[in-house]
Amino acid sequence: IAFDEHFQGGIASTNVHSVEVVRRALIYQAAAVILAHNHPSGVTDPSAADKAITERLVSALQLVDVRVLDHFVIGDGLAYSFAEHGLL
Repeated sequence: IAFDEHFQGGIASTNVHSVEVVRRALIYQAAAVILAHNHPSGVTDPSAADKAITERLVSALQLVDVRVLDHFVIGDGLAYSFAEHGLL
């Protein structure tokens, strides 16, 4: 339906607000979302913080019946899929 950039961060981190992600999903009347973010370092392995925010977003979106299909970490021409690695 749409591609939205929600947050911009620094080299080491960014603040992700669950309420904003849920709000945008509701605006689009989305049944599901795919999340993505980049790692400026080029390393695609998800950090503990990446895993925690994914769990938080999945929980928040479940409250409004929106599924998270995948979360991609993009870096150095590669992508890490949470779904492919069984993390969703």
